[in-house]
Amino acid sequence: MSTKVKLKRQSTSAGKAANKGNASKNLKTLLLLPGILIALVLGYIYFDQSTPTAETYAELEGNLQIVKSEITADARFFPFKLDGVDMEVLALRADDGTIRTALNTCQICYSSGRGYYIQEPNTKKLVCQNCGNKFAPENVEVIRGGCNPIPITGEAKTDDGTNITIARCFLEESKSLFVRWSKS
Repeated sequence: MSTKVKLKRQSTSAGKAANKGNASKNLKTLLLLPGILIALVLGYIYFDQSTPTAETYAELEGNLQIVKSEITADARFFPFKLDGVDMEVLALRADDGTIRTALNTCQICYSSGRGYYIQEPNTKKLVCQNCGNKFAPENVEVIRGGCNPIPITGEAKTDDGTNITIARCFLEESKSLFVRWSKS
């Protein structure tokens, strides 16, 4: 009888050791899963197609240069940093074929830090993330004042037929509009 009891105890100890090993593996898997999910989400955000490529724009001597052939009716957003301040320009091709550019901040809501625009996928309207105002894309660079993207007009940019270059001096003058800007 004592032999049977010993065998049971040995198999129970072996089972506990196996369960500990499985529990350890399950715990490692459970701990790795959130990290994998975060990496996938960040990868999606980083490689999102609305993010411009190096071929779409460049920062040249502080000027921002945008390749015109890459601009479509869908707004493209061009993030950059000037003297430690995060800034962003938006560009889109209007129905008349012209390329319109603006600072991606609102003339009214900029001081909130959330006065920037995203484009609705269905209507293509630009929506202020602070107050919810909807702005028609064909009005970019046309309408001034109020809750709309700040136009970048002819005196602040040059067009050589292939690229639009936005002057550093204009960007420096506009930097104060982005000091509280927190696109997140």
